[in-house]
Amino acid sequence: MSELLRPEVDLHVHTIASGHAFSTIEENARAAAERGLKGIGMTDHGPSMPAAPHLYHFMVLGFIPDTLCGVRIFRGVEANLLNDGRVDLDDSYLHNLDVVLAGFHADCGYSGTTRQDHTRTMMLAMENPLVNIISHPGNPEFPVDYYAVVRQAVATGTALEINSSSFRRARRGSAPNCMEIARLCAEQGALVSIGSDAHIAQGVGEFSDSLEALTKVGIAAEQIVNRTLESTLAFLGLDGEEEV
Repeated sequence: MSELLRPEVDLHVHTIASGHAFSTIEENARAAAERGLKGIGMTDHGPSMPAAPHLYHFMVLGFIPDTLCGVRIFRGVEANLLNDGRVDLDDSYLHNLDVVLAGFHADCGYSGTTRQDHTRTMMLAMENPLVNIISHPGNPEFPVDYYAVVRQAVATGTALEINSSSFRRARRGSAPNCMEIARLCAEQGALVSIGSDAHIAQGVGEFSDSLEALTKVGIAAEQIVNRTLESTLAFLGLDGEEEV
């Protein structure tokens, strides 16, 4: 298979509001524009993460313009998975967001301890139609049954993230897990989101490791939800909006 084209949208980007990231949304948008991206997600951590924004932050994201520096801004969250597939924002908040990522993070209120616990929790979260993407599902700190998770992703239309930071900077030991998830997604036809997980503007749109992994396993371009701005809007149910 030929090398995949670089996605036009980065749906996993953090700002200073996350408490441990280092750029503003405008700085991220400017960096995205310089790299030829057409959209970015503003997906700061949910409120159970230490130093994360207050709930009120997610009520007032309407103040953020639809576009900055010519780049479409997708207002969202990287919510924290909690027990029984819940996340740390109620549906009343999620309804007002463009994109919802959900993932496991340590010390954020989740009490499961086993692979079975983690798998069940992740699969239950995918049953919530407001959860669009499972972030970094290959995190070795929270091992899951990858086959079961990929099958659930197919059944629910949820995208599984192949997170570029997991190959280098974060969650050590993730790379082989990410490769197995990518292989299963290619085999089963699951949707995939490629995310930088940028915590500084210089990391926005850094997809090289994820693209290499997905090319190796033979993923189809059509499985990548953020390959174009149009495919991203369609996946998020926003394709009836005016073009930006």
